[in-house]
Amino acid sequence: MTAIQLNAEILRNLGAIAEDEGMLKRVAKYLRKLVAEKEADPTLFTKEEFFRMVDEAKQDIEDGKGRSFSNPDEMNAWLNSL
Repeated sequence: MTAIQLNAEILRNLGAIAEDEGMLKRVAKYLRKLVAEKEADPTLFTKEEFFRMVDEAKQDIEDGKGRSFSNPDEMNAWLNSL
């Protein structure tokens, strides 16, 4: 389902409860909660941000800034040193 379709579905459903102030208050409260969760979660980012990070990581590897390990023990030793 596309974002446009989801928006249309949400608006249709809001229309069905538009006369019920109590239900609208509940919806508004839930939406505020969702927005707060999104803003509070530092792991959430847009597709553009994600692909920018991937591009930066690729560039770091090309610039020789990457790390490679010959075995898992070497990798674990490096991770433990952080």
